Amino acid sequence: MSADKSSDILIIGGGPAGRIAALTARRYYPDKSVLLVQNVAKGVVPCGIPYMASSLKSPDDNSSPCGSLSNSGVKVLDADAVALDRAAKTVSFGNGSAAAYDRLVLACGSTPLIPKVPGAGLKNVFRIYKDLDRLKEMFSALKAASHITVLGGGFIGVEMAEELAKAGRKVTLVELLPGLLANSFDPEFGELATAKLKGLGVRVITGTAVEAIEGSGCAESVRLAGGETYACDAVVLAIGAVPNAGLAANAGLDLSRTGAVAVDEYMRTSDPCVFAVGDCAEKKDFFTRRPVSVMLASTATAEARVAGSNLFGLKVVRENKGTIAAYSTCVDGLVLASAGLTEAAARREGFEVVTGVSEGVDRHPAAMPGASKVKLKLVFSRHSGLLMGGQVYGGVSSGELINIVGAAVQTGMSVTELETLQVATHPWLTSAPTAYPITAAAQDASVKLFRAMKEN
Repeated sequence: MSADKSSDILIIGGGPAGRIAALTARRYYPDKSVLLVQNVAKGVVPCGIPYMASSLKSPDDNSSPCGSLSNSGVKVLDADAVALDRAAKTVSFGNGSAAAYDRLVLACGSTPLIPKVPGAGLKNVFRIYKDLDRLKEMFSALKAASHITVLGGGFIGVEMAEELAKAGRKVTLVELLPGLLANSFDPEFGELATAKLKGLGVRVITGTAVEAIEGSGCAESVRLAGGETYACDAVVLAIGAVPNAGLAANAGLDLSRTGAVAVDEYMRTSDPCVFAVGDCAEKKDFFTRRPVSVMLASTATAEARVAGSNLFGLKVVRENKGTIAAYSTCVDGLVLASAGLTEAAARREGFEVVTGVSEGVDRHPAAMPGASKVKLKLVFSRHSGLLMGGQVYGGVSSGELINIVGAAVQTGMSVTELETLQVATHPWLTSAPTAYPITAAAQDASVKLFRAMKEN
């Protein structure tokens, strides 16, 4: 098919990955034309979706801003990409038009999973789409529901349960794994989220599968493994998503064993003129290099910056060294955040580790108004002393504290470097310099390592 339009850089996808790839490309290559094609005209801020239930005054408050693209010279086209011709370097759209490119970035995102559960297709059973109009319909229906079941105890499931409970709904949260947030936190941290939700009146059921969603045309009840059945009039599926890799697969691009588009450290696919970023692109763990299913806007935008800067020439300092999976959430005022490997995950992978723990408050002295308890757990390699991950709970300061941990993991900082880390502190802003969480936790691990060496 002949192209109706052409651009130096064509980006498929209008989510965070696509937008940042476009803006990065404009900054690095201002002489190149950039066209972004999106199949959702009204996008949203993905992390803000749960808060459309209660915290945001209006669902429209979570709409994704478009001004930064047009102000930067990026052209935007609303269309659905249906075919990629790599030989002709064109992408065809559902409306019959096509666009030619010199470099192509696939930022096609992901699609919410449908569980293999009878009744998953009933009315009032909702998947969470990143589409403002579809989300408005969902939250309108949920507003009219009296008892809502949330399937999935990951971040989105926990946040949806919290927000729906705050909106006055009766909520049951069902998770197959033994605890909430189990893929991102060690049990002692996940249990805190469980306690917070129960304090809001949420019924939390873990270690249990859903056998069926029952009803005559519309969800009316949920049947659990073990036989319990309870009434509910809406179900929200928060059980994950699958990469949108169909466009790439049909064009003959390599896929990873997880079904995502295979990429190298510079986000290049098996075609050097085609890049992939965000949920549709494969992720490899920072330490093991094994494929992982991490779908985060923060990860996606980091990948987009790598791709956008490397489109017409590799810049070695701009490479993706692997996914550390940095997360944060807030459950009824309690911040929980994680970066890198948990202790449990590290041990499952066969790493010999030592942990360091610190507990205190995030202001000093502790009597300062607004002070919150904070606990930090760091995971180090027992032999090299390198930081492998960390988890924290506390007040809002924990959200930035975990970013320091994430940076330390990515740069390969050791227990000694973190124990002697020089930081700025202030009574209103941080923990005391004598008990700064990172240095205190690192010292705890360092002492354990020292004692182990003496014993050997």
